[in-house]
Amino acid sequence: MTRRRRLAAGNWKMNGTSAELAEISAVITAHPAPDCEILICPPATLLERMSRDIGEAPIAVGGQDCHREEAGAHTGDVSAAMLVDAGAAYVILGHSERRQDHGETNDDVRAKARTALATGLRVVICVGETLTEREASNTLDIIGGQLAGSIPDLVTGENLVLAYEPVWAIGTGKVPTTDQIGEVHDFIRLQLEKRLGEGVALSVRILYGGSVKASNAAEIFAVSNVDGALVGGASLKAADFAPIIVALDAAGQRVPG
Repeated sequence: MTRRRRLAAGNWKMNGTSAELAEISAVITAHPAPDCEILICPPATLLERMSRDIGEAPIAVGGQDCHREEAGAHTGDVSAAMLVDAGAAYVILGHSERRQDHGETNDDVRAKARTALATGLRVVICVGETLTEREASNTLDIIGGQLAGSIPDLVTGENLVLAYEPVWAIGTGKVPTTDQIGEVHDFIRLQLEKRLGEGVALSVRILYGGSVKASNAAEIFAVSNVDGALVGGASLKAADFAPIIVALDAAGQRVPG
């Protein structure tokens, strides 16, 4: 049976200049042959240089967003083809900071995903609820709506990764209980089965994102249907990211079913 290879994804957000590229060398040195897959998504200004520095090392690079159009008069935006040209294999779409700061809707995310997939990129689509929605017991309704609206048709376990990121836990130090994380991840898997069929659904990796760090990584990775992590601040320094990768390697690969 095909196993889901765990994924440690680092989102540098709007952080990093050329000086921080040394952190990637440190990650490569610490993990020359990881069992899990490692992905780093730096700001667009560093993407090509990071890809070049990584070379043949077992680390993928990705973009943090792309435009829904293939090209055109969209000053300041980055197209999916530009990301591929710079060396990207993945792109993060629908991150809560894009949804909040830029008013991105599920339809926007879906359109971007279609364009990215057509360009050959793998997509990491993010879903998650705010604290108000959590306290109103609307979490699963919100997640279900985001899944239905954001995921395009014809996705597979090869080109789709999902990331559950409770908005209230991102960068706050607050982390849901393992039961809360498990409830959402199990729900996501069930929704995928209903939409895509069991075979495809069991091959899609579901990451957890929200204040993941060395001290809580092992506990989170033991939760049902957690196939890795989308890491923010802790991915900026190799010394902080490395223990998370170690914990993910120790957790082993997921057996679907």
